[in-house]
Amino acid sequence: MRNLTLLTDLYQLTMGQGYFNEDKHEQRAVFDVFFRPNRLITYSVAAGMEQAAEYLENLHFDADDIAYLRSLGIFSEDYLAYLSRLRFTGDVRAVREGEIVFPYEPIFTVSAPMLEAQLVETAILTFINHQTLIASKAAKICAAAGGGVMEFGLRRAQGADAGVYGARAAMIGGCVGTSNVYAGKLFHVPVSGTMAHSWVMNFPSELEAFRAYARSFPNGCLLLVDTYDTLKSGVPNAIRVFRELREQGHEPLGIRLDSGDLAYLSKKARAMLDEAGFEKTVICASGDLDEALILSLKEQGACIDTWGVGTKLITSADMPALGGVYKLAAVYEDGKEIPKIKLSDTTEKITNPGVKEVCRFYDKKTGKAIADYIMRAGEKVDPEKPLTIFHPVDTWKRMTLENFTVRDLREDLFRGGKRIVSARPLAEIAAYRAEEMSHFWEEYLRLDMPHIYKVDLSDALYALKQQLVESHRGL
Repeated sequence: MRNLTLLTDLYQLTMGQGYFNEDKHEQRAVFDVFFRPNRLITYSVAAGMEQAAEYLENLHFDADDIAYLRSLGIFSEDYLAYLSRLRFTGDVRAVREGEIVFPYEPIFTVSAPMLEAQLVETAILTFINHQTLIASKAAKICAAAGGGVMEFGLRRAQGADAGVYGARAAMIGGCVGTSNVYAGKLFHVPVSGTMAHSWVMNFPSELEAFRAYARSFPNGCLLLVDTYDTLKSGVPNAIRVFRELREQGHEPLGIRLDSGDLAYLSKKARAMLDEAGFEKTVICASGDLDEALILSLKEQGACIDTWGVGTKLITSADMPALGGVYKLAAVYEDGKEIPKIKLSDTTEKITNPGVKEVCRFYDKKTGKAIADYIMRAGEKVDPEKPLTIFHPVDTWKRMTLENFTVRDLREDLFRGGKRIVSARPLAEIAAYRAEEMSHFWEEYLRLDMPHIYKVDLSDALYALKQQLVESHRGL
């Protein structure tokens, strides 16, 4: 395992030196990870918690790290000695990977000595922001396709790690396979892929290229048919080779379209394959696909069974950054919680103070999610009693819940520096994501003009927030 302790911004370490000098380095602090609203965010799929947990488990400065920090000439020797002994000793509460989450909800909370809690900010945001972004994009693409999406983006990812962990996140979001062989090995997920246009171009004719591939893979023959002319040569040559395979006792898998008018070509190709007796062969489409194009193709009646999605998935092309933040929520003095708040002229940037919990309400009859509720730690909701919730800004927007159930959205991930939840298999995480999505009405998940899902504050948290806003006004 790589030691990523120096995967941080310099100001985390300079603040650490300052905390050390002011004897604040071991003061207990609580930081929340959450993301703010964005016009493109309807919902998000939490991911990256596993890599964040691995990082915390392995947190330590080795001799080379300390030597490098010493070479910068800005840190004291007693501080460097302290860092050389540093391990993560804090607590973490987090949502499970695959959880459906919304703006402002604390999805990963670190409670630890100040220096530790501050130091880990950058790396934790790196892991969670990236994978949550890609898992969310994948979920939207997979919802549009209705399934059968393969992640094909490694060559377009912003670097190797983005390609590998992007593939992991895409599987959480609902993809059924990846072209990334390293990710397949690392995460035990299906890999898929057949040929590129260069294969076809490297033979004297398209027919000879198809025959050669069929000889190598007679039981998994899927041919790329758009190198020269899809309907005049590609599909007819594929059918010819499929007939030869069938005569040898093998059934072909299908064809792939990578360019052109995919709706028109897929319908024509489907008719040609069916007429030739290959009704069960699949048609796979690829080529700069995203959820909007997939929806359009389906509305046009495209005959596409599986989808290979690359660039626009692995880069989340329409929103290339999630913008999750890591904000101080509280410190402790003499064992007493001191809530902290960040103010701003922009309402959306005012943080929710104090140590918090978040739960989800479900309608008891339908099992569908009604709203999420952020409250102060220690608060309890009695589902046997009516509960009135309100919008945290437009407080006149209210509703009273009855006949509902309650579920805590988070679990303890670390206690006292010890990890208490083991890594879950990726297939289990993906299944959890699918199950949780089924509890949301389509109106909240649709891509076009979705309803805004309610995330409200408890009376006690709202009152604390208003009190702190008033107390800091004018400072």
